[in-house]
Amino acid sequence: MSRSDWVEGEYFRAILAALTPQNRAALIVSQETGLRIGDVLQIKTEQARRGRWTVTEQKTGKRRRVRISMQTQRELLSIAGTVYVFEGRSDWKKTRTRQAVNKDLARAAAAFRIPAGLTVSPHSARKIYAVDQLRRTNNPARVRELLQHSDEALTMLYAMSDHLTAQKIARLSDQQRRQIGAGS
Repeated sequence: MSRSDWVEGEYFRAILAALTPQNRAALIVSQETGLRIGDVLQIKTEQARRGRWTVTEQKTGKRRRVRISMQTQRELLSIAGTVYVFEGRSDWKKTRTRQAVNKDLARAAAAFRIPAGLTVSPHSARKIYAVDQLRRTNNPARVRELLQHSDEALTMLYAMSDHLTAQKIARLSDQQRRQIGAGS
């Protein structure tokens, strides 16, 4: 399982605002669909035009349909390249790398002084999605289906990651907790 932490919504939105437009859009899609960042970066411009498409997940090979909101669709189309929405830096025929997104996110998280005890990564967006889905549906089986997990325990770690992060914050020193509050 990823070692990333769940991040509260307002705080995550503030971090997103500090990212480049392309990286912000990629994380918004991940947060909105639950896709891993590697799958998000493979979105083709034509798929974004349609607003929904079938994804074959790179990690698992499982297929699923995803849909993005009209607002996200407009944002993607405003940055879209010829072939891929998230074009590579030096070659438009390739996609942006996961490392590029992660590096920008790490820079933004550092600017907001995230304490060493918490880890914000692109996978945090997937955890936000899982928590939001559990709150919305109150149905762990549905969250498991949406994340396409084969292990129910793993789904619960994602869907309850807000509680796990709260426990982690409670174990931090007073100074580290104040830094979290100062960043938001």
